[in-house]
Amino acid sequence: MGSVVARVTATSIVDAIANDLRSRILEGELTSEAALTETDMAASYDVARPTAKAAIEKLVSEGLLVRGAHKSARVAELGPDSVRDIYLARAYLESEVLRRLALTRTVPHGAVQANLDIAAVAGDSPLAVVEPDMRFHTSLIDAVGNERISKMYRSLVSEVRLCMARVQSLNLLDTALIQAEHQRLLELIAEGDGAGAARLLDEHLGRARERLAAAIGGEAGPEAHLVSTLHP
Repeated sequence: MGSVVARVTATSIVDAIANDLRSRILEGELTSEAALTETDMAASYDVARPTAKAAIEKLVSEGLLVRGAHKSARVAELGPDSVRDIYLARAYLESEVLRRLALTRTVPHGAVQANLDIAAVAGDSPLAVVEPDMRFHTSLIDAVGNERISKMYRSLVSEVRLCMARVQSLNLLDTALIQAEHQRLLELIAEGDGAGAARLLDEHLGRARERLAAAIGGEAGPEAHLVSTLHP
């Protein structure tokens, strides 16, 4: 029994360190300029080096940290191509999910609440939008009730959150527009219009994708300049 408790405790410590590092990355405190060595992390969190290594590896597997063989980890740099890959991957999953929810006119309560929470933080720090925005989209995914689809989407979540954090920190999207387009997505699902919901999602994600790609050194695609028909 003692060895089981020890393993659970060690895992909890690894998760706690990984959670803290993840938050610091998403908030921009940690950048690609600083090397994250196992020795430094172990000293910083007052843990054994293998524990620090496990936390670092957890974030490497999420795509938030990168490192080559025998090299220190660094925060992954978002380039225009990476941003487009992340957004297109989620668009493929989310578009199909919207169509399936519309077939049964299933509007997830979690998504409704998340969108209300976005409206509630509209006047706060731009980064306050990230958590309820992420929750809105994961609620839609989970509402399909397919464990493997949810698992696939969660493999993207850390990178999606990083993109959202960059979009918000650079003030690339108005919170009112995000909230209004989310609301319309829910209405289209309730109306059974899966195709319409998928089209609006493409606009919603495409605008963010191309504005972010341009902000980090790429050339903006036409989606960056899409004018919403909702006019929040």
